[in-house]
Amino acid sequence: MADQVREIERKYEATQDGLPDLAAVPGVAAVVDKGVTSLDATYYDTEAERLAADGITLRRRTGGDDAGWHLKLPVDEDVREEIRVPLSEQLPQELAGLVRSRVRTAPLVPIVRLRSERDLRHLVDSDGKVLAQVSVDEVAAERLTGGDGTAHWTEIEVELGEAAEPGLLDAVERTLTEAGIRRAAGPSKLARALDETRPGAEPAQPEKAGKAEKAGKAGKAGKAGKRAKPGKPEKAAKRGKATPTAGDHLLRYLRAQITAIVELDPAVRRDQPDSVHRMRVATRRLRSAFKSFREVLDRSVTDPIGDELKWLAAELGVDRDREVLTARLYERLDELPRPLLVGPVRSRLRTWSNARRRGSRRHVIGVLDSTRYTGLLDTLDALLADPPLRPAAGRPALDVIPGSVLADFDRLAKCVDSALAAPRGHDRDVAMHEARKAAKRTRYSAEAAQPAIGKPAKRLVQHMKALQDALGDHQDSVVAREALRDLADQAHEAGESAFTFGLLYGHEEARAAAREDELPQAWQEASRKGLLAALRR
Repeated sequence: MADQVREIERKYEATQDGLPDLAAVPGVAAVVDKGVTSLDATYYDTEAERLAADGITLRRRTGGDDAGWHLKLPVDEDVREEIRVPLSEQLPQELAGLVRSRVRTAPLVPIVRLRSERDLRHLVDSDGKVLAQVSVDEVAAERLTGGDGTAHWTEIEVELGEAAEPGLLDAVERTLTEAGIRRAAGPSKLARALDETRPGAEPAQPEKAGKAEKAGKAGKAGKAGKRAKPGKPEKAAKRGKATPTAGDHLLRYLRAQITAIVELDPAVRRDQPDSVHRMRVATRRLRSAFKSFREVLDRSVTDPIGDELKWLAAELGVDRDREVLTARLYERLDELPRPLLVGPVRSRLRTWSNARRRGSRRHVIGVLDSTRYTGLLDTLDALLADPPLRPAAGRPALDVIPGSVLADFDRLAKCVDSALAAPRGHDRDVAMHEARKAAKRTRYSAEAAQPAIGKPAKRLVQHMKALQDALGDHQDSVVAREALRDLADQAHEAGESAFTFGLLYGHEEARAAAREDELPQAWQEASRKGLLAALRR
């Protein structure tokens, strides 16, 4: 069984003077010497080092109090999620699955061995709680794949304890900086080992005092700097920068969605909240972009990929739709007065939902382990490497992108007209569902266009989201009624009262009718002429 910890740490270049007095750090009552431990870690990756390229480390380590297999996934600056599995000879399948979206079918092989002598200290507060672990590590690195280079260095590692606030790291860093100790150039031991053991690599030289700090400050200043306003390419041109083309603009968007799919894969496997939904949205955004911006991308290439993305979104939906439907039914039960809850309705709903969940979770993991899925990821990589751009891709983004968004809007208008003209019942349910899908596509294309168009696209996104929510609630009501009929049948067969499920069915029917009555006003808000005129400029 895997354990999961949030690791917040920083690394520094050690100096000959050793550590300063860390008991002087505000909030630290004492420094406790924990002695020296020998650590021996073998790191695994593909021969092309795909995991290292994404800042991921996978290792088997002996020694210390956490011996075992460790997978570290980047979360933020200085922050990584570490997943630990007990020591074994073979790579645990659980961890192999969590890196599959990165490595695909490439084998994982030992690439580097790191042996460290760790001199560990605990910084504790007045109650003896560990605020941070500070270690001085003497590291010996040996390349196992792609050469036989070696490297040696000494570094300082400061890891925040569970009882401490993140600000403690800054306080410790100030004390280290005053002692002439600077941040390490690389983000991890593995990154440094790979760099320094490559064939022909030069031994690393200690950074001059203040160099790393200045670089860090420069990076922070760049992040804090004012962003260029979207939709103003003429200003970029005045500063000597090329006006972005439609192809450049769209490829940035596609790359962001593909990256999201790959990075969310481990979260979906670990059943993290909202992960399935976010991965499914990235899949749908990508497929929608292929459809919306067909003037930029060659459909003969993107249509088959779109079919595979549709398959993936549908498979992910098995789990996501269950989550949404179950939450809706519980919410409706909570709205009923207690006298109207006749029979074991909650336990019946729980049994029904759990049965669906067990099947859906297994199904989703099976999809992510399939060769069809990894093949799709390979195809998406190939798309970015050699994008099928049409001639319009070379034109300025503002000459091409707005027209694609407006075409989606015109398609939505036809769907809404059909929904309003359809008779109540099944025909209108189907028509409103088609309008919902068209609203979602228009929203996605407006989101993709926002960096190029600016505020008009942002406002359109807001209007489309409101319209999509209204149409979505109607469709959710249609699905909920089907589930309630199923629950009522199960209750009846078990000799239970089906009264409450029938009552909820009627409530959902009334809710759907109300949404249908609201559609004309919602559509009027979403199709304001001034907004569309701004897009056409």
